[in-house]
Amino acid sequence: MREECGVVGVVKNGNESHPIPASLQIYYGLYALQHRGQESSGITVHNGKDPMTIKGMGLVPEVFDKDALLELKGKVGIGHVRYSTCGDSMLENCQPFIVKYKSGTVAIAHNGNLVNSNDLRRKLESEGHFFVASSDTEVIAHLLVKELLKYGIAEAIGNVMKQLNGSYSLAIMIDDLLMAVRDPYGFKPLCIGSIDSGYAVASESVAIDTLNGKLIRDVHPGELVIFRNGEIESHQLFRETTCAHCVFEYIYFARPDSIIDGRLVYKVRERIGERLAKEHPVEADMVSPVPDSGITSAIGYSRQSNIIYEESLMKNRYIGRTFILPGQAMRETAVRLKMNTIAENIRGRKIILIDDSIVRGTTSRRIIDMIKNAGATEVHARIGSPPIVAPCYLGIDMASREELIAAHKTIKGVEAVINADSLGYLSIEGLVESIGIDRDDLCLGCLTGAYPVDIPGEKTCQRRQLKLHEF
Repeated sequence: MREECGVVGVVKNGNESHPIPASLQIYYGLYALQHRGQESSGITVHNGKDPMTIKGMGLVPEVFDKDALLELKGKVGIGHVRYSTCGDSMLENCQPFIVKYKSGTVAIAHNGNLVNSNDLRRKLESEGHFFVASSDTEVIAHLLVKELLKYGIAEAIGNVMKQLNGSYSLAIMIDDLLMAVRDPYGFKPLCIGSIDSGYAVASESVAIDTLNGKLIRDVHPGELVIFRNGEIESHQLFRETTCAHCVFEYIYFARPDSIIDGRLVYKVRERIGERLAKEHPVEADMVSPVPDSGITSAIGYSRQSNIIYEESLMKNRYIGRTFILPGQAMRETAVRLKMNTIAENIRGRKIILIDDSIVRGTTSRRIIDMIKNAGATEVHARIGSPPIVAPCYLGIDMASREELIAAHKTIKGVEAVINADSLGYLSIEGLVESIGIDRDDLCLGCLTGAYPVDIPGEKTCQRRQLKLHEF
């Protein structure tokens, strides 16, 4: 699986003496969210008259330099790190996305994925709208401009939300006014915080921490937050009877030190490990994680089982996001470029290997083979999520149903493919209890095959067959 995207917004409240300009604060916030997207990044700052933008393909430090950032003058801006879930990997799809119209400009940074993006695009094109990119963010921008020509901000955004089917957490600038929007189900995280020069909005609280800020709260599902004249305006545009928070934020995507919808991700992953130990105990000499995403759950498993925690794999944290693979024969080398075994810790021992998930099973097989080749007598795989049996349409770049190993194999079948001595997945009930959010308020589509929103050809959760209630 690949990370989704990350958004940041900053507004300074007229404090010219603050030593860090808005552009640099956004840069630091994006750096903290680099794990959410490594394909491209961008920053747009409004100088009071016009928006100015720097964006490009690559990691945050590859796209920006200090001198260029300091040329982005202004007290308000938004930023984005991207991994494409909709739209091609190309410069035109880099965000923030900007649309000019007769009353000003709209800039949008988007985390999520629209199910009905193509239908909306075709309708807009038939009305004469011209598109320059292939991302669904441009669709949102055009819809918003269309509504702003007729309505005020809150009503315009509400009218756009009525037309969108899918997930979206947005940082928006309409001219020099910053705002944040979260879809009515709250699929993707979004939070607001105070910083010593004003306010910030971000996909995860770690970005606010990086700015030495204080987390205020999450943006509520269906809420529009406007930062105006040094104040926070809340407009609860829509409210569903239930939410649909993405469980993989807690399992894998978010940084462990983030607080999402009131839950510290680190504690959730500890509980996942503890629950795994209860559901799938096994006699072994050590508990070891697949770094980095399995570390916290491995600590929880070790504590609950009283089996020592020790590392068997070391990750190369300096590897680039891509490297050339000249052929199938180099796949093993590719795995070793990412991580290597610690043979002294492995030799002659029975190991419980903790990982966050299994998608295709190929990487799990290579890792387990590496550990066994380093001398482990047994490797017992314990997975911090239930089996992934269906694709995600709501913002995670996940394999197709045909490629998902658990979609067409039993647990014993997966166990054989990955060459584990035993395999234990966390139960859905165990996951829900570990997160601490009611099952009806979580999106479990990839684990159950039933989705919170209507997706052509897929099952929809019956409890979701409800209309949005406007406030």
